[in-house]
Amino acid sequence: MKKAKEVLLRPWTGLLMLFACAALLFAVAACNQGGDGAGGDGQGEDTRLRMAVIPKGTAHPYWKSVHAGAEKAADEFNVKTFWVGAENENDRQGQIEIVQNFISRQVDAIVLAPLDKVALARPVEAAVAQGIPVIIIDSGLDSDAQSSFVATDNKKGGKMGARRLAEIMGDKGRAIMMRYMPGSASTGNREEGFMEEMKQNHPDIELVSTDQYGGATKESAFKTGQDLLNKYPDIDGVFCPNESSAFGMLRALETKGMAGKVKYVGFDASESLVSGLREGAIQGLVAQDPFTMGYEGVKTAVDVVKGKKVPERVRTRTVVVTPENVDDEEIQKIINPPIDEWLK
Repeated sequence: MKKAKEVLLRPWTGLLMLFACAALLFAVAACNQGGDGAGGDGQGEDTRLRMAVIPKGTAHPYWKSVHAGAEKAADEFNVKTFWVGAENENDRQGQIEIVQNFISRQVDAIVLAPLDKVALARPVEAAVAQGIPVIIIDSGLDSDAQSSFVATDNKKGGKMGARRLAEIMGDKGRAIMMRYMPGSASTGNREEGFMEEMKQNHPDIELVSTDQYGGATKESAFKTGQDLLNKYPDIDGVFCPNESSAFGMLRALETKGMAGKVKYVGFDASESLVSGLREGAIQGLVAQDPFTMGYEGVKTAVDVVKGKKVPERVRTRTVVVTPENVDDEEIQKIINPPIDEWLK
């Protein structure tokens, strides 16, 4: 009887094993719904749009403002963002690989500040070919593949910097411009605008050096700044076209004991640069609106994904910050965006 009983139980054992396997497969399938872009909290699939926001780098304060603006838009439009960038702004290959990674992950859109206007053109075109729209922010791209370009009018910003420097120099004297880095469209346009304004409208200001690059980091800009000040110790004015070059030059002027003696205009308005302005070492900062740039980049990407028509070019604000207007309400809105509120 015992042996017969064991034989009778075998069919039921097989059924139990079948039910157990089915339950296991169901559990695995449920878990797989919670990957990138999903809530993964047991509350069901996350249906939000997934967008990669790729800055030029993550080391400079400027990009925190862009990030905060992007997060405000993500919250407002119910978007999941992935903020990924190289640490330094000279890692072209690293940024290309980041773009390629998000193409393979099939995000809904990419918001990109290209490190190099030429090197990033092909990856952007590859993304668009895969059905992933791209919004370019901050710096231009040598391609027509992007859906829109959200940025400062950089050439205008360079001209504004030139006019401010000419004003505080009394429209005469010797000046230098320390450039940022080859391949960067945004700073290249600022440098072009500065040169054009000086040559056309301020002929009595002699530009004694305009071909030296500070490089991607504050440290390299500091070294180039020191070299320039050693070579031209009798200059009357200086212009730098972005936050890292401006900070490096500020340190060089301080180290040489020339801060406050040489008229100085920079670009961007980080906390350190605004402190230099308040202390008299800087007489003007051409300030962008990176918070709005990040916000408009994500907002425009949402509109493209939803099939709405978007402008080819979205221009964000540019102002000249001076010791006289630094505490004005409108200036403060631009140079002190609500970063902590959105980057918790």
